[in-house]
Amino acid sequence: MNADDPKQSGYALVREMLEAPEMVRRLDLKRITSFAERVRGSSVLLSGEGSSRIFPAKKTIADSLRRGYRDRLFTEGATQAREYDLRGTDVFIASNSGRTKEGVRLLAHLRSAGCALAIGVVANPGTPLAEEPDFSYLLSCGPEKAVAATKSVLEQALFYDILFRARSGAELPDLRKLADLMDEALRAEVPAEIVEALAGARTLYWAGRNDGVAEELTLKTNEIARKKSDFLEGTYAVHGIEEVLEGSDALVVVDPFREEEAKFEEVLVKGAGIRVVAIAHRETRFPALRVPSYGDFSPYLQLCAGWNLLVATGLALGVDLDHPLRARKIGNEFVS
Repeated sequence: MNADDPKQSGYALVREMLEAPEMVRRLDLKRITSFAERVRGSSVLLSGEGSSRIFPAKKTIADSLRRGYRDRLFTEGATQAREYDLRGTDVFIASNSGRTKEGVRLLAHLRSAGCALAIGVVANPGTPLAEEPDFSYLLSCGPEKAVAATKSVLEQALFYDILFRARSGAELPDLRKLADLMDEALRAEVPAEIVEALAGARTLYWAGRNDGVAEELTLKTNEIARKKSDFLEGTYAVHGIEEVLEGSDALVVVDPFREEEAKFEEVLVKGAGIRVVAIAHRETRFPALRVPSYGDFSPYLQLCAGWNLLVATGLALGVDLDHPLRARKIGNEFVS
């Protein structure tokens, strides 16, 4: 992305993506870690809808399983979560607007479900999910004008990430370093052959770990590039779906498993004839947008690189990045 290009900077989406690193630099670690001792349940549900749940919850859960966090974390959409036994569970409900209907209904349900605590993670004060939980964290990212959520997603994720790292004594990110690397990923030049592959795709598939990155970019593909898209978790891409792939399809694999690259090439490139590209910090078998590496915090850089890919694709297709025809900023708004 290039903030000096008026064709790009005229879009709120691009401006908000490029504001994300500065938002990260300004985050108050002490304000986030002060929440650490408020968590008291035997398990923790990270709920929300769409972008407020996919990357924020799944990135943190993946880290908790790798690092052996003290808390048992899980995620579910707010409506299905109402069917679960949540006694003794702390429930975080993330909602950029603070007015997401599914989250408001879950909050009302929790009053009779015996949960330990209800915590809102919101961007707008004075809303139901800011005022009615036991306590709430108010995001500092500021308003977003574009329909596709961006900087709010990153702050929600960092709130969870830092909070549960602090509770488990895990390494915290150097926010300045992270912000600088995010800026690098956002501004990297996207190779023309990758833009061509993605812009020409009938369906744009994403593959990668179940840490929220590829899944969130699948959603963003619908909102930004206006293409049909699907998330093929892990190595699902070579376990049957090749039967219906066509040469006009493309797949972006995020941080590919080194030992699986040959199989992807055999089944998808040679077998199905589709274009496969990568987001990776190292050399791969596929054309790649290279991103920096920062240990446990690399998923933030991969997400920023994915945004960069999708903006380049949308611009190549002549898409109005800020105004989808049907998608809304608040998918299902609560009206009192």
